[in-house]
Amino acid sequence: MIDSSAIAKALNGIAAHTATASEELCSADGALGDGDLGITVSKGFAEAAETELPDDVGMALFAVAKAFQRVSSSSYGTLLATGFMATAKLEKGKTEIAPDDIPGLVAAARDAMMARGKGNLGDKTVLDSLDAIAEALEGATPETMVDTAITAASDAVEQFRNQPNRLGRARMFGEKSIGLADPGQLAFLRIVEGLKHG
Repeated sequence: MIDSSAIAKALNGIAAHTATASEELCSADGALGDGDLGITVSKGFAEAAETELPDDVGMALFAVAKAFQRVSSSSYGTLLATGFMATAKLEKGKTEIAPDDIPGLVAAARDAMMARGKGNLGDKTVLDSLDAIAEALEGATPETMVDTAITAASDAVEQFRNQPNRLGRARMFGEKSIGLADPGQLAFLRIVEGLKHG
């Protein structure tokens, strides 16, 4: 079971890993966007990691969403906050998250982010990463979930690399985005990898 202390530990791992990856993510974003994605992600998780989390895991996830809203006005930061908010609503009033609930929580975050960002699956965005992870986690054991999620996120980056971006600022690059990793997908891979560092 996953309680607030486990969430705090995970946030610390993600904050450390995304801080290390910040330059890489800014560089990837600079090729297709405004080049600040690494700062957005690392600042958001650093703020979340410093936030005192209540025992109620729903309220803990809500606190993570608020941390992102405090330090990031970027579209990616807003989307991540939206995802955390969606999971917070589902887990409110509980002190633990059951591993079996995780695929559904990832799917709920995906759907909320899709509605907020008006994106579709196949647009070559972070939504495709979440979709791949939600599907891969179905039936995974608690012991294999992190590795399964990392593999799914990595596969999503490679699957969409040779497709054009169809959403956000990156879509303006059209055919030039073919062959480049989507910055949002790459960022989500680094976020999930951070779970190994917690």
